[in-house]
Amino acid sequence: MKETNSTAPIRDARTLGVPKMMILGLQHMFAMFGATVLVPILVNSYGLPLSIQTTLFFAGVGTLFFHVCTRMKVPAFLGSSFAFLGGFAAVAGLESGVYAGMDPAEKLQYACGGIVVAGLLYVVLALIIKAVGVHKVMHYLPPVVTGPIIILIGLNLAPSAVNNASTCWWLALVAMAIIIAANIWGKGMIKIIPILLGVVGA
Repeated sequence: MKETNSTAPIRDARTLGVPKMMILGLQHMFAMFGATVLVPILVNSYGLPLSIQTTLFFAGVGTLFFHVCTRMKVPAFLGSSFAFLGGFAAVAGLESGVYAGMDPAEKLQYACGGIVVAGLLYVVLALIIKAVGVHKVMHYLPPVVTGPIIILIGLNLAPSAVNNASTCWWLALVAMAIIIAANIWGKGMIKIIPILLGVVGA
């Protein structure tokens, strides 16, 4: 296999070989399954009856559609997005006007309708990005802009993380230590599979 620059992006995962693809796929499964299930659990805690089974089913359908669109070149699983939790929480808390006394199942329909509109906006933005080019768009969205957004999503999830870790602090700390060490001092494959190492090691 031809040597490639370790910092260069990999456009076709098949160049990695089957063993590395399987390891990365296993890590992705652990990371995405947990995230995909956690979102409906959190939404249910807001009082909206979002089904875990439905979430998993459509995550699978979306993933298959993604693989068709990318011609099976990207070993990815498309799960739930934490970015919409704020919207779910906002709709769950609405108690005035037409929302006064509204059944939680009906409120869920409004929240999911908002996500559909956001999805359509994503399509429009994707077409714009394709038309003007990724590099021009990234000029207006550098890491200093996108980074804080990701940090805010993480901070929003921090209470859930603390609550889960409190059931067994030593195990949570061991997993965190392994993941941090692999990210900072790991080389090669070790550096890109920290989540898998954290799960297996802990």
